This record gives sequence, C-alpha cells and structure tokens, in this order.
Amino acid sequence: MFIGHFGAGLAGKKAGKNISLGTLFMAVQWLDLVWPLLVLFNIEIVKINPGDTNMTPLNFESYPYSHSLLYTLIWGVLFGTVYFLFKRNLRNSVILGLLVLSHWVLDLFVHRPDLPLYPGSALQGFGLWNYPFIEIPFEFAIFIIGIILYLTSTKAKDKIGVYAFWGLIVFLFGVHIMNLTGPPPPDTKTIVFAGLSMWLLVLWGYWVDRHREQCTM
Repeated sequence: MFIGHFGAGLAGKKAGKNISLGTLFMAVQWLDLVWPLLVLFNIEIVKINPGDTNMTPLNFESYPYSHSLLYTLIWGVLFGTVYFLFKRNLRNSVILGLLVLSHWVLDLFVHRPDLPLYPGSALQGFGLWNYPFIEIPFEFAIFIIGIILYLTSTKAKDKIGVYAFWGLIVFLFGVHIMNLTGPPPPDTKTIVFAGLSMWLLVLWGYWVDRHREQCTM
C-alpha cells in the first residue's frame, strides 16, 4: 500500500480543514516514517524476497514496534497528543490519531499475514497483494477519492497551488507505478533510504497547502 495511504491523507482534509496536508501526510505515513529507522538500527527486520507476494518483493519479517496494532494505537495517541499540545484543537488531534491508525487498517487488507496485533502475537493480513486485480483498483479508488475530497475542500490561492498539487499527484502516481513494475531493491540500505525520503513528500504537502485555502462552500 503506497498511494492508498496518501489518498487517506488527502481525504483527511475534508474532516480536518485546518490541518495542513503535510501534517495529514505525516499522520497516515507515520508507521512507515518510523519503520526505516528501526530497520537501520536492526530493531526490526525486512528481507528482499522476490515472489514473497505477487506485488512486492519485501518480506516484512519483524516489525512489532512500528506495525503492530498495539504500537499503532500508541503512536496514534502520541501523535494526536503532540498536535494538541501545539494547536489546542481536540477534534483535529483525534482526526490525526485516527489517520495514524488508518495505516494499519489499510495494510491489513493488502499484506499477507505479517502484521502482529502486539509483539509476539499471531500475525494478521488479508493478502490482497497476492490478488493484483483486486488490490490495484482498491488502492487507486482510495487515492482518487482522496483527491476529490481534497479538491472539494480547498482551492488554489495562486498558480503554485495548482501546479504544486498536481505535480505531487503525478509524482505519487509515478512512484506507485515504479513500485509495481520496477525491479526489486538491491539491498536493505536502499529500502531504508527510500523510506526516509518520504519525509520529502511530507514537506511537499506543507508546500502545497501554503498555496491553497479552504473552500467557502
């Protein structure tokens, strides 16, 4: 799941109109922003195993602290709490906490059983990555719905608000296509670098939102 998570972030703008798109992206991708650091320090383990599923060569062997349901709930509470301490907006804090949780829920649909409920528990996953004819339309639908909800919630203040937004959408779509059709990564360091580079998409979200404003309707 890649653009599906970003679709959830875009959709979040409808509910949390005062939340920057960068913050929404950070929330929906928080588990995957934490995960590469844990892999880097050998706290969690991923292996490259082409054929592990029909859609990804990555074997998520162990990631209880970034991707178990228990820790996802903890991360969601912490994320919402930190936002509340800065913004004093309980509603938006709850929305962001739920968006953190949305990552695990969406992953549950696509992953094979590799998601723990808590460290050491039985592993969960419905395995749609083994059924591309279902997973691909499912994920694209989330992304398209997110785009529509974001566009009905905001309007561009200037040309940057138009071009930066659509540039972001095209870039996300392109990365997703490369993930589906490209060769497997050569090593774990490449995976870590790619994961950490997603912070740039968070910054891109902040840039887009600075040049857009809420729709009055």
